[in-house]
Amino acid sequence: MIYRKFQDEELSALGLGCMRLPTIEREDSRIDEAAAQEMVDYAIAHGINYFDTAWGYHGGESERVIGRCLKKYPREQFYLASKFPGYDLSNMDKVEEIFEKQLEKCQVDYFDFYLFHNVCEMNIEDYLDEKHGIFAYLMKQKENGRIRHLGFSAHGALPVLRKFLEKYGKYMEFGQLQLNYLDWTFQGANAKVELYKEYGIPVWVMEPLRGGRLANLKQEDAEKLSALRPDEGVPAWAFRFLQSIPEVTMILSGMSNMSQLKDNIAIFETDKPLNEEEKDVLLGVAKGMTDHIVVPCTACHYCVSRCPQELPIPDILQVYNEHRFSNGGFIPAMYISTLPEEKRPNACIGCRSCEEVCPQQIKVSEAMADFVARLKS
Repeated sequence: MIYRKFQDEELSALGLGCMRLPTIEREDSRIDEAAAQEMVDYAIAHGINYFDTAWGYHGGESERVIGRCLKKYPREQFYLASKFPGYDLSNMDKVEEIFEKQLEKCQVDYFDFYLFHNVCEMNIEDYLDEKHGIFAYLMKQKENGRIRHLGFSAHGALPVLRKFLEKYGKYMEFGQLQLNYLDWTFQGANAKVELYKEYGIPVWVMEPLRGGRLANLKQEDAEKLSALRPDEGVPAWAFRFLQSIPEVTMILSGMSNMSQLKDNIAIFETDKPLNEEEKDVLLGVAKGMTDHIVVPCTACHYCVSRCPQELPIPDILQVYNEHRFSNGGFIPAMYISTLPEEKRPNACIGCRSCEEVCPQQIKVSEAMADFVARLKS
């Protein structure tokens, strides 16, 4: 197992994400605890020492199960991470109640790592609003040793992350980010990594395989990669790409069965970052995966100046692209829900004024109408 230095800690470069544990009859809240225990035992025996859970994973059962699975091990043998569930705005005034319950569910006296969960457009104002007492409470727990390291996870756009870090950046010790070779440019993860770097914040990776999407490629793409590294499987390329990014300290993978766990551990027995040629080929594969789906908006904002509804067209098109690629997903719907009714895609009147000035000749009105239909389906 490769290890990465974080302050005075030696963390396994691969962490076990506990959002996709094995389940019974595919019911998310019915974790197969015997299978999960077997995976935890194997992970620890083969060098994984970082386990990432959260309040809402598996319908609230992930913390309970991982707590029981880890109970047999000395507390100093593993690092446990959980998160404050700010993705649900009804939780904003319950930080003490939730934190105490999380410790109880996980059967521990402290969390090694604790995060503001899912900083995004929907909750940024509440996370920054001191009336909820979230930051103050979590800092107090850190002072008391019940949180050893404080950080955050984020699915928000770059301006949202910048806003969060302008207020709390000097207190954040690590930042969790959806990062993989597809999202490097597709979701602008490269710019987010640079932002974290500005603040000296190491990167924790989530969705390294894009929910499994990068574990299987078209044959022609797989053959391009195999020609460069005949001994590497397709999933390994995703992990090798992340090993190539100096700012990355922790790579979390939500493994659902023993086969996935064994395969990933085998990859992390060695550190084999990509060279520049390999990176270029891999990013070319990623571009090919999205080119036939996305609208080529460059966010020049010419359209906005001509829109009588003053819609945030580039931002809407960005999440439209995500919706088309992912065939849904939570990010597009979450973002649209944060917009006032009069700024959403259905407010487009189809006047095409924006299209007259679009350098990319995007049929914006058609994209808006399609997005409305997709959000309804």
